[in-house]
Amino acid sequence: MKSLALFLKAATVAGVVIGFASNAMAQNSCAAGKTLKEGSLTIATGEPAYFPWVIDNKPEDGKGFEAAVALEIASRLGFPPDKVTWVRTTFDQAIQPGPKDFDFNLQQYSITDDRAKVIDFSTAYYKPAQAVLVSKPTVEAGAKPTVESLKTLRWGAVEGTTQPGLIKKLIDPAQDLLIYTDVADSVEALKARQIDAVLMDLPSALYTAAVVLPDGVVLGQFEGSTDDSQGIGLVFEKGNALRDCANEALAAMEADGKLKAIEAEWLQTATGAPLIK
Repeated sequence: MKSLALFLKAATVAGVVIGFASNAMAQNSCAAGKTLKEGSLTIATGEPAYFPWVIDNKPEDGKGFEAAVALEIASRLGFPPDKVTWVRTTFDQAIQPGPKDFDFNLQQYSITDDRAKVIDFSTAYYKPAQAVLVSKPTVEAGAKPTVESLKTLRWGAVEGTTQPGLIKKLIDPAQDLLIYTDVADSVEALKARQIDAVLMDLPSALYTAAVVLPDGVVLGQFEGSTDDSQGIGLVFEKGNALRDCANEALAAMEADGKLKAIEAEWLQTATGAPLIK
C-alpha cells in the first residue's frame, strides 16, 4: 500500500509538472522563433521615457502605463521580466523603414496610414481620451470634474478641428465658445485668463500642463475615445510575424479587463485626472 501511495504521489507531482510545462509551452508557442533573440523579448521605449507612460525612466520596473502594458504582453507571450531586454530609441528612429534592434517599440505612436507603409502596427492598446485642461485659479474658484460644473466655464476651441463639436456634444457650455486659429493661441488664452478651459487628448493635456502652462491642471477626462483616431499601437519591423502574437495578447487583455485596469491605474489614478461624470 505504501508503494502504491508513493507511486500515486509521484504521478500526481509529475502530472502537475507536465501540466505546468505544457501550459508554458502553449503560452510561448506563438512567439517561438519569432523574437530578435531566442528565448528573450527585446522591447524599446524612448530616452528618456516620461510619466505617466514610464515612472522614473525605469520601464523594467513595470510602473507607468506603457511599461505595465509591455510587461503584461511579454508575460502572455511567455517572457517573464527577467527574459525581457529593454533598449532605447528616438521617436523618429523607430518609425523609419528597415531592420530594427527591437521586437516591438512603444512610445505613444499614433497609428497612421502613412506610417504603416514602412512599419507594422499592432492593434491599438490605447485610444486617447479627451481631457479638460484648466489653470490652477480655475480649480481654486471651484471647477470640478463634472459636466454640470464644466457647463459654467468659458471655453476656447480651435477652428477647423473637431473641438467645437466635441465640446458641444460632451459639455454644451452655457456661454458661446471663443474660437482660436491654433492650439498655441488657445493655450495663450488660458494663460491670459481669457478662457477657463480647453479640450485636448489626454497625452497632449498632460504634456501642456507639465511643460507649457505654468499652472496647468488636467481637471478630468471623458471615458473612452471620442474621436475617429486609430489609437496608439506597438511598432514592429515591417513583416514581423510577432505582431500577430502581440495582437492575440492585446485581445485577451481587452477581454479579461486587464488593459482597462492598467489604464485606470496609470492614466486616471496616477495622473489625478478622474473620469468626468
